[in-house]
Amino acid sequence: QVQLVESGGGLVQPGGSLRLSCVVSGFTLEYFAIGWFRQAPGKEHEGVSCINSSNGDTYYEDFVKGRFTMTRDNAKSTVYLQMNDLKPEDTAVYFCATDLNENCAWVYDYRGQGTQVTVSS
Repeated sequence: QVQLVESGGGLVQPGGSLRLSCVVSGFTLEYFAIGWFRQAPGKEHEGVSCINSSNGDTYYEDFVKGRFTMTRDNAKSTVYLQMNDLKPEDTAVYFCATDLNENCAWVYDYRGQGTQVTVSS
């Protein structure tokens, strides 16, 4: 049974930082691509970052480049999203997801329940 469980969200002031975690089970993380997505109230979900399994390349949407860093720890079956210089427009529910393929495709078949990130003064 594939499961993804996120944690680490919270309330932070503009310019602050958070580190999200996503623990996976039911599949071997090192063999599959996995991504972070977010969904703001009243908006469609959007991709944030993704990491391939085939070569370890990591991809970021333009709106987070230079601010967010995605990493994976295969031994812990965990992926992380380090978020720095947060902005109010980063407010959303963040979730990790995968379609159990090797390369990033920005689509998913399995996702976690998400963790709320709120950026406000």
